[in-house]
Amino acid sequence: MMISRLILKNWKNFSSVDVTLGPRVFLVGANASGKSNLMDALLFLQGIAGMRGGLQEAIQDRGGLSHIRSLSAKKNALVEIQIFLSDEQGQRPRWIYSLGIEENENSRPPRLIYERVWEGEKQILSRPDEEDAKYPERLEQTYLESKTSHQQFREVAAFVQSLQYHSFVPQLLQKPTTFAGPETQDDPFGRRFLERIENTSPKVRAVRLNKIQAALQAAVPQLEDLSLIWDEASRTPHLETRFRHWLSGSKKQREDQFSEGTLRLIALFWSLLDDATTLLLLEEPEISLPGSVVRRLAAEIHSVQSRRKQMRQVIISTHSFDLLSDLGIGGEEVLVLEPGPEGTTVRPASSIQETRDLLEAGFSAGEAVLPRVERTIAQWKL
Repeated sequence: MMISRLILKNWKNFSSVDVTLGPRVFLVGANASGKSNLMDALLFLQGIAGMRGGLQEAIQDRGGLSHIRSLSAKKNALVEIQIFLSDEQGQRPRWIYSLGIEENENSRPPRLIYERVWEGEKQILSRPDEEDAKYPERLEQTYLESKTSHQQFREVAAFVQSLQYHSFVPQLLQKPTTFAGPETQDDPFGRRFLERIENTSPKVRAVRLNKIQAALQAAVPQLEDLSLIWDEASRTPHLETRFRHWLSGSKKQREDQFSEGTLRLIALFWSLLDDATTLLLLEEPEISLPGSVVRRLAAEIHSVQSRRKQMRQVIISTHSFDLLSDLGIGGEEVLVLEPGPEGTTVRPASSIQETRDLLEAGFSAGEAVLPRVERTIAQWKL
């Protein structure tokens, strides 16, 4: 399944968002325009479904509802999220999940104003219900977070629970003792990346590492024999490869000797090749990578998606002209975020006359969209 449509109201940077999403989505906008906040709306649902504290913990992790509600919203305005889940792009949604939250006037925890679920065209949940009327404290929890309550829409809960967010930090792998600290849910920054590889069956692991090595050789042609080894002395797994050098032949290296870019690419390709079929969120994958590699990323992502038995949706935030230089990126795949007095607007590039004209004239998404983003930055600086 994929998220085919997303509606937000009063969520962080956004007063109102209503966008259609395809298998591959690029979020483009100035710094602080809300690219990460748009992704965080989906991670918020994941937190509700996956945390022990459910709705209340997901809210408190973000500093409370007052820090979630858009600054342009009226006091005590509802914060609303709605997702549409479809099997494929263009199909009618199989599921719709909708949530509205507000702060309680008597200083009790935030509460649901509504929670609704549709399966196809049939509404199967509408809260508040009779039990909520009898026991108002029930509205401090969602059915999404309760295994006993979401039986009718377990597929929705499973989908949001299994979302993957990827913002790999190489230093966590190369210098684990330097960056010791509490681990985050689902390991989005890669602290346990080597464990993930180790816990994959040897046959699948070997196939994936071979594919990653083949993809990497376009950027790092000296790299050979990428593998996972076990260090008996430290009782830990390590990535190992050979690097050919014209003077000294080939030498083995481990992950602490890899460049940041090489590690980022390995982690990125591993995430793309993962068996998961749910949504993958990629935060600025171009960081630390040379332009020649970044220019190939969009095509590589599309190639991996097209080879899978089940398509995996990917949402990518980016500032990179190189990433958006791929002429295969369509205007409908690029969501342009533009800050304004009433919050950030989100529109497909294909719906903006200026960018649509440039795209139809043969310009890349980078050439059509990024100059507009730069003008927005200049206006706000003035």
